[in-house]
Amino acid sequence: MARETELGGGRTGGEGTGGGRTHGEPTQGEGTGGERIQKVLARAGVASRRACDELVAAGRVTVNGEIAAPGRRVDPRADVVAVDGVPVPVAPDLVYYLVNKPSGVVTTASDPEGRPTVLDLVPASPRVFPVGRLDFDTEGLIVLTNDGALAQRLAHPSHGVAKEYLAEVEGTLEPASLRRLREGVELDDGPSAPAVVGKVAPHALRIVVHEGRNRQVRRMLEAVGHPARRLVRTRIGPVADPALRPGRWRPLRADEVRALYGHSGGGGGRGSRPRARAAAPANAPEGRQASR
Repeated sequence: MARETELGGGRTGGEGTGGGRTHGEPTQGEGTGGERIQKVLARAGVASRRACDELVAAGRVTVNGEIAAPGRRVDPRADVVAVDGVPVPVAPDLVYYLVNKPSGVVTTASDPEGRPTVLDLVPASPRVFPVGRLDFDTEGLIVLTNDGALAQRLAHPSHGVAKEYLAEVEGTLEPASLRRLREGVELDDGPSAPAVVGKVAPHALRIVVHEGRNRQVRRMLEAVGHPARRLVRTRIGPVADPALRPGRWRPLRADEVRALYGHSGGGGGRGSRPRARAAAPANAPEGRQASR
């Protein structure tokens, strides 16, 4: 089992989580419980407390869809906090892992054939699940989390989250094949949407798709006569990490989680319910590869 990496995000000293203001009367919109909004935002990695104060004063922060007044207190486990309409992960109970899945690993919680799963590559607790799927033979990046709201946004086709792949294919790629991929190809479940395609070598290309259909990239390549010999996902929306080796994982940074929410069209309303544990610093150690 992979060693658990310290994710950070614990509560720090200083202001308490309950009670009124130390100096003066409560500001309009401030309750007597919870934590001050600037403290919550700063702990989530948005900015310094002073800068978070300025965000609140500028009316750029909302709580449950309403503009937060200076001094507003929030409950990180229940309230939905957003900056410029993009949810901010503030609760302490959710985690986000970026995993580089090797070939020969399945993206399910368990496998009746006893094959290794992506859950074998990350800490056993808290329990997480993969967002979307990668084929048994497909390598590359996948997000594991226990945040159902973000998972729904990333996986749902209506949000059109871009996923980039590097494909090594059979045969020499010709302009006509690249054009068909860019325009969309006919598949057994309907035509694919146009893809962004770039040739990187006679037998290799980069392809970006916005749909989440089963084995889509492999089927597209087969349809144009160039089956994939190797397929690697290199980017999910705004998140990429060429230094993350196969079989390794790391916590997503707070800014990466916010970027995924923003890229997937996450709004700041109460229906979003994003509740995320603050992610580790960028220099947090990588998780070790699971032992076999």
